Amino acid sequence: MGDIGKYLSDAGTRAALLDMLLDHVYLSLVPLVVSVVLAIALGWLCHRFRPVNATLIGLSNVVYTIPSLALFAIIPAVIGTQVLDPANVIIALTVYTTALLVRPVAEALAAVPAHITAAATAMGFRPLRRFFSVELPLAVPVLAAGVRVGSVSNISLVSVGALIGTGGLGTLFTDGFRQRYLAPIIIGIVLTLVLALVVDLLLVLLRDRLTPWARAGERL
Repeated sequence: MGDIGKYLSDAGTRAALLDMLLDHVYLSLVPLVVSVVLAIALGWLCHRFRPVNATLIGLSNVVYTIPSLALFAIIPAVIGTQVLDPANVIIALTVYTTALLVRPVAEALAAVPAHITAAATAMGFRPLRRFFSVELPLAVPVLAAGVRVGSVSNISLVSVGALIGTGGLGTLFTDGFRQRYLAPIIIGIVLTLVLALVVDLLLVLLRDRLTPWARAGERL
């Protein structure tokens, strides 16, 4: 504990920690937001066009098995970015999280009761309006569960990006191992855990805000 206190006593170190934390938030949450949008679109395609379902789900499963470090290294060669460009991590995590969320979105949309969609259609809802007004809101609880898993996955995988020189809290791990100094490693672990817990709590609050009928049903 003395080493940790000594490590945190320096104002420059605290400022660097804040920068690393903000970088970590940016690198983990931007891909999460983008992947949710992409997964909703792809999940809708899986639900709407059955022949597409098996192909997209199978492709998502294959993509998710690619080692993260390998994907971080491959992306610069594919899109022409610099090795240390943060875009590499953002793109890689977007690919991973989208692959993770496509199946839950498709299954959640498929689980919407047919009589509800039929009633919406009978009321004059066109397919696009019915999707955003009826089907997607009912799929939110399942989608939220997948997004929570994706957020934790992203927050942990950003640390791997430090191995190729990308910022974030993973820098504390690489620096600590290189210097054989335990304090930054422990601080990195604690900050990563706290960040994951805070993001997860915010996602739960957002889910509850988007599904007030679920809370009402629990009270009955």
